[in-house]
Amino acid sequence: MMQHFPVLAVMLLFLAAFLVEIFGSKSKVIRNGLTLLATTNALVMTLALIGPVMMNGEVISYWMGSWAPVSGYAIGIGYEVDALSLFFGILVTATFWLSSIYSIGYMNKDHHLGHYYTLFLMLSGSVLGLVYTGDIFNLFVMVEIMTFASVALTAFRNESEGALEAAFKYLVIGSVGSSSVLAGVALLYSQCHTLNMAQLASILSGGLTPTSVVAFGLIVAGFGVKSYIVPFHTPAADAYAVAPTSISMVFSGMVNKAGVYGMIRMVYIVFRAMDHSSVQMLLAIFGAVTMFVGVTMALTQHEFKRLLAFHSISQIGYVITAISLGSALGLTGGLFHAMNHTLFKGLLFLCAGAVLYRTGTTNLDKLGGLSKKMPQTTICFLIGAGAISGLPPFNGFASKWIIYQGIFTKAVTSGNFLYVLITVTALIVSVMTLASFIKVTQAVFFGQLREEHNEVKEVPAVMLFPMYIMAALCVVCGVVYPLVNKYLLFPAANASLNVGDYIDKMMGAGYAEASGVSSMLVEPVTFSFWDPMVWLLLFGIVFIAAAIVILLGTNERGKVLTSGGTPEAKYATFFSGEEELFSHVGGSDLFWGFKKNWKGYYRVFTDLHSGIVTDYTSYTVIAEAIIVMCLFIFMR
Repeated sequence: MMQHFPVLAVMLLFLAAFLVEIFGSKSKVIRNGLTLLATTNALVMTLALIGPVMMNGEVISYWMGSWAPVSGYAIGIGYEVDALSLFFGILVTATFWLSSIYSIGYMNKDHHLGHYYTLFLMLSGSVLGLVYTGDIFNLFVMVEIMTFASVALTAFRNESEGALEAAFKYLVIGSVGSSSVLAGVALLYSQCHTLNMAQLASILSGGLTPTSVVAFGLIVAGFGVKSYIVPFHTPAADAYAVAPTSISMVFSGMVNKAGVYGMIRMVYIVFRAMDHSSVQMLLAIFGAVTMFVGVTMALTQHEFKRLLAFHSISQIGYVITAISLGSALGLTGGLFHAMNHTLFKGLLFLCAGAVLYRTGTTNLDKLGGLSKKMPQTTICFLIGAGAISGLPPFNGFASKWIIYQGIFTKAVTSGNFLYVLITVTALIVSVMTLASFIKVTQAVFFGQLREEHNEVKEVPAVMLFPMYIMAALCVVCGVVYPLVNKYLLFPAANASLNVGDYIDKMMGAGYAEASGVSSMLVEPVTFSFWDPMVWLLLFGIVFIAAAIVILLGTNERGKVLTSGGTPEAKYATFFSGEEELFSHVGGSDLFWGFKKNWKGYYRVFTDLHSGIVTDYTSYTVIAEAIIVMCLFIFMR
């Protein structure tokens, strides 16, 4: 019976979208009930698969219309759920379930909610279908549904400034990524005459031809666009900032992970390309650049959700860097951080939504002192901030430490100095992330409460419930990491590296061996963050972060700005969300010193982030061409 669960979970989400569009505008109870019923059903069916798939190592396959392979050739659309698919399926269903609950309270002041929930369910069904499908063209179809549902949800509050512009950018750049995936799929089909990913993996195990290398480059670049790695990141900040926060949480928490999943599925299983050092190096460079550019852009933002958007980009850089290592350690760290990012970034976006819901703004310069009025939201935010900054005992600390270990191990075993630089970059980015959230914490929740917010109160329980769940998981997944590794991470990493089981379950026993596909045994990654060396490293990171905050908060002569004497406006220092009357150091930006010292860097990126979609499209096409050319040259 369980072999039907993946298909039923996806189909019922799409069916609910259809029913909500018909009846949702007529009854609030029916609209909310159908949405909660569909997302709950998808979550329950997905969790039911943990036993057979994660614990027993089974791979569940399902052929639509019973179109099983004929004479050893796949001609039908198959759904195949291994531990990697299920790992991401759990993230998808849990994220959309929590978002649907949050939406009941958060969206109650909006109009046309029937359309909102229809799009919401279409988005959830497409992302879940993407991770469960075993057919590469069906995967593309799900990418298309996901893209257009995301565009519509970005523009849902079209009266908000920038909503339509952000949706247009998302549409154009997303379509370029989708077209890249489609072109790669077409090239693969022209060569292999099949769309089934298990059979493609079997055929391509004999070696990559020039055509298949180009197809690989196009597909990887397309999923890079869907992951919003630099330089494909340009629509993300705008979309995350203007979309309803319940959708921003989904965008950051899971939609970009669909791109990460697609990349892992392609490089580890379908093309089995991680043996090529050129592929590892290319992904590592993109990951390192993404994490650094994302955090430096976040550090200077004054809009809460936009700041979180750039941090989403930065954290995806960690994931891409980890999976680029081609090792069980790196892959485990990447999967763990992907899960943790879904939790802590989803939590942070929900906190930002709570602030917007009660105050009507997410401008850091117009907030402050909200911990007095919204203590529960404050506690949840502090947990999320600690997790994303990599502080123990939160989950972000455990996954980042595994990634540090993985990168440094790669540097030692490969003898490549570039990996040493990437390790240092990852540590610096973590410090800058901590510094950034010190700024947000002071700006939004501490300091002087503004008069216009005297009547602010805590958000409703229906909004707090998802925040509590995610905050609790941020702590639990860090403290009981061995259990998370045993039941989720190890099976998913093992499935990514043992391709034979995936092929045999879909195509028949012995098919992989006949194709010459071998698998490798993955050893579980052991880790304890009670090691004294870990705490020594943590002390060093905190010390450096404190030094950065102190040193960058000085004027040109090295003296800390105080309220005695008014500094020039462009050098005014942001502190606690307070007006200058209450401030100990002034009032506009804690990191003006950093921006001043890095003015050349920021001038370049200000020019690059022109807001012109033609420019962004050019960056995307050029970067895709570079990826394809590099792989074509070095993988042949």
